[in-house]
Amino acid sequence: MTPIQWTYLIFGIVIVLALVFDLGLFSKKNTKTTLKTAFWQSIFWIGLAVLFFGFMWFEDGSETAINFMSAYLMEKSLSMDNIFVFILIFSFFKIREEHYSRVLLIGILMALVFRAVFISVGVVLISRFHWILYIFGVFLLYTGIKMFTAKVSDEFKPEENIVYRFMNKYLRVTHEEANGKFVIRKNNKVYLTTLSLVVAMLAVTDVIFALDSIPAVFAISQQPVVVYTSNIFAVLGLRSLFFLLRGAVDKFDYLPQGISIVLIFIGLKMLAEYFIHIPVYVSLIVIILCLGGAIWYSLHHQKKEMPEGKA
Repeated sequence: MTPIQWTYLIFGIVIVLALVFDLGLFSKKNTKTTLKTAFWQSIFWIGLAVLFFGFMWFEDGSETAINFMSAYLMEKSLSMDNIFVFILIFSFFKIREEHYSRVLLIGILMALVFRAVFISVGVVLISRFHWILYIFGVFLLYTGIKMFTAKVSDEFKPEENIVYRFMNKYLRVTHEEANGKFVIRKNNKVYLTTLSLVVAMLAVTDVIFALDSIPAVFAISQQPVVVYTSNIFAVLGLRSLFFLLRGAVDKFDYLPQGISIVLIFIGLKMLAEYFIHIPVYVSLIVIILCLGGAIWYSLHHQKKEMPEGKA
């Protein structure tokens, strides 16, 4: 077997065992996830990614490993926007806290399937039409500038979501309390519950965010093994990150600006690749500095438009 094939094999084994361990020991049906549990789950998934980084360094070389870590950090930072939207969705539908874990798990697993399709299409397109990378570069540049200048009034509104409107219009959906069920039967008819609606919205929301994050990963590396593994590690750690940060996500006011600077840098790097090659470690350093700086600045400064007393 080639080194890349060994990497895929080890990655598959690690992910299957990790899911069994996570779901079997950390997760229990219809129970609230405590901050302590979320912390250890996050450490578990981040630790696995770091160990896999070390394995890739040994098996595939330092460049591939650094590309993986850069892509992983990019995906992890972009997932902060996912968490903010997930919180809005749960609040809007008044989902009981004991159902959060199960709904997130199913939504995230669905999102992984959609992302795998997106990545596969992207790999094929880039292999046949290399110039599409420059389109990705322009798109990332536009996205970064738009994110940097975004206003609070532009926040996500669940009631305007296309999935919400489509399912309510064309499918049988009931908003009554269903005791944690995804499907119920009324008057000899099958109805989807609010939990099913939320699962679909979580999955599609992640796909929408993937339109930004996947081109950003392709800007870092076009190796399928890097793109697939970094995405899967980042998304599988999203559930624990949600429970860990849901009470503190509003403290990172300037994180979107840090992420936007990273996207602008990645977009410019992609557009300049024809003229100049930027080493992979430079991208990693820029990502770490921008994200770390944005988090530090957020913790020490409060936005002027925020009401007093909000922390």
